[in-house]
Amino acid sequence: MSFGDKIAWDDTVLPFQLDRSDMRGRVARLDGVLSGVLKQHDYPAPVEALVAEMALLTALIGQTIKLRWKLSLQVQTNGPVRMIATDYYGPDKEGHPARIRAYASFDRDRITDATPFQQLGAGYFAILIDQGEGMQPYQGITPVAGNSLSDCAAAYFAQSEQLPTTFALTFGRSKEPGQEEHWRAGGLMLQHMPKASPFAAQDGGSGEEGLLQADDLVSGDEQENWNRVNAHLQTLEEFELIGPSVPPTDLLVRLFHEERPRVYDSQPVRFGCTCSEDRVRQSLSIYSAKDISRMTTDDGLVTADCQFCGAHYKLDPKTVGFEADDNA
Repeated sequence: MSFGDKIAWDDTVLPFQLDRSDMRGRVARLDGVLSGVLKQHDYPAPVEALVAEMALLTALIGQTIKLRWKLSLQVQTNGPVRMIATDYYGPDKEGHPARIRAYASFDRDRITDATPFQQLGAGYFAILIDQGEGMQPYQGITPVAGNSLSDCAAAYFAQSEQLPTTFALTFGRSKEPGQEEHWRAGGLMLQHMPKASPFAAQDGGSGEEGLLQADDLVSGDEQENWNRVNAHLQTLEEFELIGPSVPPTDLLVRLFHEERPRVYDSQPVRFGCTCSEDRVRQSLSIYSAKDISRMTTDDGLVTADCQFCGAHYKLDPKTVGFEADDNA
């Protein structure tokens, strides 16, 4: 694999289908996206790892949404990491990149030496889809459960969508010869094609607190296909997901050549934020001049910070709110 090929696959999501087993999936590799997300904040190592995992899941899941749609993943808990939020913005036009942004809210004093996932407490994992103006947003929620955020995502698809789904993810800091240390992540998502009448266990699921899992949704030939494909997936090595020597197309052939893999056009993704001064002004437009005065700093300004990208906005208080002086 040449250097040019490696660059071509960085920050991309490659959708595919396994014709023999009636499954679909995506392979993602993130490099610059994660750097863009994480360099905006001074996160402790466990929080960085959670945000990296969430961003990777967002890229894998978000690839299916349509142009100009927005997909959001959210985790809220009572643990040291209170919230993780990610957004995936579908491309404006065919061939254009999608955009991802992410941030986490946490109590630094409560972060421990435990695993990143153990920094989360009881709470929920949610997926939200915004189809644009005039359309009702979709939201699905499942409890935080399992041993990773990818377990939460798989439980969401089983519970809310009745779709058997599994993930294989790897991420972390990478040090390559002649380069500065940087984040790299790779992931593979497998999902059974939707069925008109999905089978599910009648007495609750086999997961934590009775949650449905992928194995609860398949039977007969579908279960045989699911088990066989997942056995192939378990042979996956970490270096195949993030290493510089294995293109995703070669990886799919190596893992699933018996399943007749078929790939589609890859989707580039970039770090990107939608914040702007106009959006800040719009968010403040519901406040009166009296409310705005309470927000004004000692320097005589109204300030706002974007939690996603770190942008800092300074506004004249006379020009914001529904009582703004248009001539100021």
